[in-house]
Amino acid sequence: MSKIQRAVGADQQKRLDYLLSRIEEVLGHRDRREPMRGYCTGLLLAGERKSVEPMAAKLEPGNVRQKHQSLHHFVADAPWKDQAVLDVCVDEVMIAMKHQVAAWIVDDTGNPKKGSHSVGVARQYCGVLGKEENCQVAVSLSLANEHASIPVAYRLYLPESWTKDRKRLKQAKVPKDIVFENKNQIALAQIESAKERGLPLAPVLADAGYGKSTEFRRRLTSLGFQYAVGVQTTACVWTKDIPPPAPTPKGHVGRPRKRVSSWDRGDSPPNVRQVALALPAKSYKNVTWREGTRGKMRSRFAAVRVRAAHHDDVLSDLPYEEWLVIEWPRDEKEPTKYWLSTLPANATLSELVSLYRMRWRIERDYQELKDELGLDHFEGRSWRGFHHHATMCIAAYAFLVTERLRFSPLSTSRRTQLLAPAELPEGFRPRGSAAA
Repeated sequence: MSKIQRAVGADQQKRLDYLLSRIEEVLGHRDRREPMRGYCTGLLLAGERKSVEPMAAKLEPGNVRQKHQSLHHFVADAPWKDQAVLDVCVDEVMIAMKHQVAAWIVDDTGNPKKGSHSVGVARQYCGVLGKEENCQVAVSLSLANEHASIPVAYRLYLPESWTKDRKRLKQAKVPKDIVFENKNQIALAQIESAKERGLPLAPVLADAGYGKSTEFRRRLTSLGFQYAVGVQTTACVWTKDIPPPAPTPKGHVGRPRKRVSSWDRGDSPPNVRQVALALPAKSYKNVTWREGTRGKMRSRFAAVRVRAAHHDDVLSDLPYEEWLVIEWPRDEKEPTKYWLSTLPANATLSELVSLYRMRWRIERDYQELKDELGLDHFEGRSWRGFHHHATMCIAAYAFLVTERLRFSPLSTSRRTQLLAPAELPEGFRPRGSAAA
């Protein structure tokens, strides 16, 4: 029995072997099976760095160079399909979750990067740093309930500065069929694909980066999804007190008005900030949505039925009615968050808040994938390597999620349990590390 097997225990090792054997079935060539097992195990080993060379050193201290070559070829060059591996992992997690899905969560995450050669790297907004910086950004879709979540799709966003540069695309080995798509388009494609796969349907959650798009919200509705998505303070809505203008009545002289773009000064809809400030104080209620690490999480919220207002709306076919939910913490001078939701008209304020606040699960996904499993540690530059590494990280995460779900829901608040680290060769230092 290896050091790794002794560290995880026989029963846990059997469960890990089962998941890896399922992944082996979709890898294609048999020669990929051993490096896949090594790569996934290396990600699960405790340690600060999860790039290829440190993992090779932990897996085979006496044969680092050969192991490094094997792992590098598997992740950077071998032509196995990422989505096929993700589908296997998601199937196993769905069984552990008993197919109980409360939300589909869309978001993106940035990996700060130096230089200009890593695929997709550009100066763009990086959520990790909270500002524009040189980074890679990937869009993902997670399925979640109160106790667990798992990414079901993960794709790199390529800025137009990349898709217009054929030489750069060739150097990064980007597939020829990849064209520029904004983040909304990538997310919608992921949602459509997951729906076609037959995954359990649930409302879609997203922040204002996605929710501000009228087309994004309309497309979700056309696909049959309810949603709860953030919007910016400038988003305009029609309310009960300020309804949309009526179509021009018959018999009126002149061309009849057909679109809301014909607003006159009296027809202009308020933005959501104006709606929030106009509500009476009694409209805001205290809501507790879950237990956090520092106690119960609560704030003040209000909800009002509205219709989103757009300049291209046709008066004879105005937008559906939906919820505008407003968060206004008691110690803030004005509201801090707004979101639109197509949950039913009889939904309670608590239900509206609890659903949208489930977005924390995808933030936890990203945190653990990076801090524990090295999602942002990949040092290669190619499209295939970027996605293969992310897929293996999600596979390792799937194992950890299923292990957690074997215990009570309370265990989900504990730190991820990784495998015990192996001993590194004496004097080992990864290439590129600072001189001793």
